[in-house]
Amino acid sequence: MTRIVSALADITNDYDALYCDLWGCLHDGVQAMPEAIAALEAYRARGGMVVLLTNAPRPRAEVAQQISRFGVPETAWDTIATSGDAARQAMFTGAVGARVFHIGEAKDDGFFEPLSIVEDPVDVVRVPLEEARGIVCTGPFDPTADPEVLRPQLLSAKARSLPMLNANPDIVVDRGRQREFCGGAVAQLYERMGGTVMAFGKPHPPIYDMARRRLTEAGGADIATDRILAVGDGVHTDVLGATGEGMDALFVTGGLALEETRTKTDPDPDALDAFLRDAGQSPRFSIGFLR
Repeated sequence: MTRIVSALADITNDYDALYCDLWGCLHDGVQAMPEAIAALEAYRARGGMVVLLTNAPRPRAEVAQQISRFGVPETAWDTIATSGDAARQAMFTGAVGARVFHIGEAKDDGFFEPLSIVEDPVDVVRVPLEEARGIVCTGPFDPTADPEVLRPQLLSAKARSLPMLNANPDIVVDRGRQREFCGGAVAQLYERMGGTVMAFGKPHPPIYDMARRRLTEAGGADIATDRILAVGDGVHTDVLGATGEGMDALFVTGGLALEETRTKTDPDPDALDAFLRDAGQSPRFSIGFLR
């Protein structure tokens, strides 16, 4: 059974680093959450390291700029690892070929910028679907629309056995009070249709390899895996991924599972237990909101 805690500081003496989710934990897609920022700043002041681990399908530099606009200061984190960078590494090593059809918004164009850690990268070119040898999905064209609107393109892709590289396994996010679909919703539909999908964000191993690389670069090379705590509001991404990597998890119930866990300041214990039982997950700790 998960242990409900009232503050991050209650448990962090046992951990030297955090892999901390962004959306739903540090910001709501519109603005930063002050209590969460204060908690991370206090943790770092005590010597802990913070890796912001996000399923954003963008390079880490773009994520740093975005969260700065939201009000997340650099004093709250040490480094950033994104599913976008993990997926870009695969793309530039030829995972879906050189000629790709891009499903996503214009704001994700940075995904196709060169990645310095890949030597002799594949020269990736975006082309119309009928000319493509693979698909790169950073999210729906319209995140407010049902992914079913993409069925015609996906049927065409499936008929030609085109593999899909999905840069964001999240199904949905809440931008303020508006729920939006992510790349995971598109990939889920394509898989149901029989298509092949390669995923690179949480809960899949490549993003944790990227996180370890970033942590090492930031000075945390000697931190053991069992001294890292995963923090996030996604039971099938943050919690499942942590379990797969052998890490403890702090589940933030006031994000995506706000209603299901009946979270006000803290989650309702019975509702939380029922939610986790249905999800088949058992994070070591849970908290209403990161604070």
